[in-house]
Amino acid sequence: MPTRADRQLRTVRLAKDCAEQGARVRTIHCITGLPSREIQRLFFNNPQAIPRGRPPDSPEWYHSANLLFRTDSSIVAAIYHRLSHAGFGTGEALVGAYRHYRVVCQAPHRISFDRAFDLASHTDGIWIAKSPSFAIVTCPSCASEFLAALGTVAKSEACPFCKLIQRYGNDPRVQTSFPTHPLPDPTTFRQGMSMLLWMNTGEADGDSHALSMPIPGDAKES
Repeated sequence: MPTRADRQLRTVRLAKDCAEQGARVRTIHCITGLPSREIQRLFFNNPQAIPRGRPPDSPEWYHSANLLFRTDSSIVAAIYHRLSHAGFGTGEALVGAYRHYRVVCQAPHRISFDRAFDLASHTDGIWIAKSPSFAIVTCPSCASEFLAALGTVAKSEACPFCKLIQRYGNDPRVQTSFPTHPLPDPTTFRQGMSMLLWMNTGEADGDSHALSMPIPGDAKES
């Protein structure tokens, strides 16, 4: 059973993870419950390094944001939703979701940790939100999960990922944000499969003749 010290260490570790992702003092306080002064003392030795400015307010912002911001918001929110429903604590789920978002999406990242915190708050009705404003819905066309107003019936017309695909060929911003990756050489794949089949056949039969047979696709094969 975790001791009081264990719980305190876990809280401080979570606060440190939030601070490393660029979280405001207010955000860290809401997630961990640590006093603001203690957060500043532990993680912001330089007062100039404390993130300032107006905190994000997602309900109205999301509906007026452009396609790329709504797509990134949906990616963060969907990952958070999956982690929190998989049994992770809300704070750990948010940190994990934001880290994964930064890995899968091209820099510079449009969604800050504070914005992700605000989106999660208004999706679950926690932290700074008294009730949910968003829901994660699944597109009936592409099966992608995206962020929508609470009570929205999922339609492909509202899916940011469907719109992203439609615009991809004609929008340089979309192409830059989501670059394609070259497919592997199919010849190499076929040769690898042939090698595996040849090796498995030789081992299964225990036939020395099989081991002496040329590998399919080998230059020595006539």
